[in-house]
Amino acid sequence: MRDRLVPSNSFLFKIQESVKQMLTTIVVLYVAKMNNKVNFEDFHGGVFWKIFPLPLLYVANHITGLASTQKLSLPMLTVLRKFTIVMTMIMEGYILRKTFPRSLVYSVVAIVLGAVVAASSDLAFDVEGYTFVLLNDVFTATNGVYTKMKIGTEGLGKYGVLFYNALIIVVPTLLASAFTGDLHEAVTFEAWAEASFVICFLLSCIMGFMLMYSIVLCSHYNSALTTTVVGAVKNVGVALIGIFVGGDYLFSWNNFLGLSICLSGGLAYSYLTFSTTTSRRTTETSQELNTGFAEDPPFKATAH
Repeated sequence: MRDRLVPSNSFLFKIQESVKQMLTTIVVLYVAKMNNKVNFEDFHGGVFWKIFPLPLLYVANHITGLASTQKLSLPMLTVLRKFTIVMTMIMEGYILRKTFPRSLVYSVVAIVLGAVVAASSDLAFDVEGYTFVLLNDVFTATNGVYTKMKIGTEGLGKYGVLFYNALIIVVPTLLASAFTGDLHEAVTFEAWAEASFVICFLLSCIMGFMLMYSIVLCSHYNSALTTTVVGAVKNVGVALIGIFVGGDYLFSWNNFLGLSICLSGGLAYSYLTFSTTTSRRTTETSQELNTGFAEDPPFKATAH
């Protein structure tokens, strides 16, 4: 059954997943907007420039991510993908002019160091693979930072960013799908008459939308760096759970130690971010009580 549902070519599969996510995002948010459940500005010629360069970064991120996956082993890919965290920190400092306390920087370094230790027994060098994965890191970091910046753009917000990014991307994605023949295969797929397949398909569309929405929502309430770290810690958590569940984990001290360092760095980052945010909110509340009004936030914000 699985072979019937997934194209043999991973590039076609990626296109198929992107089309599903984009179309679902457009439909859900459009219906919500028509029913006054969400609010973002109507489409006009200036919307493209407002959201630029997010659509280009999204496409570049997908292409380089797929290429790096095909060229590198999983351990090596895991190590190099962790550098997205460092690059996100650099991009936030350069684009958003954010500053970071040393303790937060040390926790990020611990996450990257843990990934290197975890995969140290199974590293291989591939110039093309390294190039693609490092480019993927750059595009992922830049996409995260610009998503955070565009969410604050007047008239867009988190829903506008999701909707118009999907609306702009879905057209070239559909054209690529039609060009490769994947669209024709999807339309003529024989299992459309099966209720179980339709239910699973709709659920996968909804979950794809929820994934995209969760990422944007996390970036809305936190920083791009926090969103990236959360993703990395989630992967580490899954790997640690896999030690006890599944039965296919091959234990090695290097891997176990590296995963533990990664998780420790992630927990330290979470604690430092939470304590900093709580402290700042307490200070702001005290100032409001003393003066009777809320003061404007300082120009330079600490990452949270």
